[in-house]
Amino acid sequence: MIRFSAIGHVLGLFLVGLGLTMLAPLLVAFGTPEDSMRPMAMALVITAGTGMLLWRAIPRPATDLSLREGILMVGVVWTAASLFGALPFLFTPHFASFTDAFFESASGLTTTGATILPRVEVLSRSVQFWRHLTHWLGGMGIVLLGVAILPLLGLGGLHLYRAEFSGAKSEKLRPRITETAMALWRIYFALTLAEFALLKLAGMDWFEAACHTFSTLGTGGFSTRSESVAGFHSPLIEYILIAFMALAGVNFTRHYLLFVDRKPRAFFGDPEVRLYGFVFVSASAVIAMTLYAEGGFGAEHSMRAALFQSASIMTTTGFATENFELWAPIAQAIILALMFFGGCTGSTSGGLKAARILLLWKVVSRDLRRTVTRHGVFAVRLGEEVVSEKTVLAFLSLVYLALFVHIASSLAVAATGVDLLTAITSVTACMFNVGPGFGSVGPSENYSHLPVAAKWLLSGCMIAGRLEFYTALVVFHPSFWKR
Repeated sequence: MIRFSAIGHVLGLFLVGLGLTMLAPLLVAFGTPEDSMRPMAMALVITAGTGMLLWRAIPRPATDLSLREGILMVGVVWTAASLFGALPFLFTPHFASFTDAFFESASGLTTTGATILPRVEVLSRSVQFWRHLTHWLGGMGIVLLGVAILPLLGLGGLHLYRAEFSGAKSEKLRPRITETAMALWRIYFALTLAEFALLKLAGMDWFEAACHTFSTLGTGGFSTRSESVAGFHSPLIEYILIAFMALAGVNFTRHYLLFVDRKPRAFFGDPEVRLYGFVFVSASAVIAMTLYAEGGFGAEHSMRAALFQSASIMTTTGFATENFELWAPIAQAIILALMFFGGCTGSTSGGLKAARILLLWKVVSRDLRRTVTRHGVFAVRLGEEVVSEKTVLAFLSLVYLALFVHIASSLAVAATGVDLLTAITSVTACMFNVGPGFGSVGPSENYSHLPVAAKWLLSGCMIAGRLEFYTALVVFHPSFWKR
């Protein structure tokens, strides 16, 4: 039986924490005389106040959350975070409705990077800072942050961790889940400081360096400029962002093995990392050759544009330096394929993830060999490890579910009056947390013109994609609620 009181108590803790993070943009407003503190102050009071009421009014559960409660808690937390995270946007005059504010908030926290703003410069610095900070918080996961805190309060977080990282393989670095979460956060924070320092040295001021660092490490894609990264006209900044986007797309447990345990062979020998690197380099090379052959780009510009857009789309960051809708069809096809491919499991990126693509190839190869050698026994391996049939079936079910959600959502968005190309690619961009699509939601456009129903559908796609479908959709199955 699901204890809703336990979920309400834990949700209160999360909302208090979310409210406290709003202190950072409030300090930005305090340090900028022309910036109004009202939107952030009101949002902070409402969010933290609601969280405090829930926490104090509902008694602490006697035992840890069960698996079902953990799964439900994940969906509740992401939805509530998007609702309360929308308040700073709602309290400004630049968002016409709560729908628009919720869409922007969900896009930020799920690290999608899709926006309804034609010009982002109209926002105050404090609201801009909050907009980018949601990427950073959502990148590693609000739930994972809670996993590091809840055990300290006597509320274990193992089920939250499992629900958040439902990838091909969940790998605990430490014997205790709290230590695992803290280890990942330390790596995340170290990469944040490194990128911030490099962007400052490259010419950004502290505000824009911080905002773009949040977007990069969270693989989100919000920018302080409507032209995105193209507005800086700086190759050095682009190369720095390419490097950190690529790092953010790698499994953070591999970062731990490389930077903390100092095991480079465990990092570079990982089959998922190798496939991820191979696809990134290959896609960039083909796009670069295509751009150069068309004659509109020089050699260096072709390679930089190809590397940047490949890294941006493959890691589902969504920054833009070029309008890829103007590229040759083969380059556009590669960009579309990278939207589905995504980064590595256990990273801040979206997409199907490299390990799953690799596993799909292994399963297909195994079945082809079975067709030829009917009496043979063939195991599916990832590296040195044998993948169980239970894992293979779960993986295939996830692929089928993602395909079903994509088709159903595309039809639903098209039914609201959106043209087919825009409907399909907007669902792809939101499901896999990429941001820009094709058609009227391309890298030089935004989502403001879409119907209200389409915005809510796409917001749901963002959250379902961020939670990798099963965690978000299993709560709608009748068996979930049976005792």
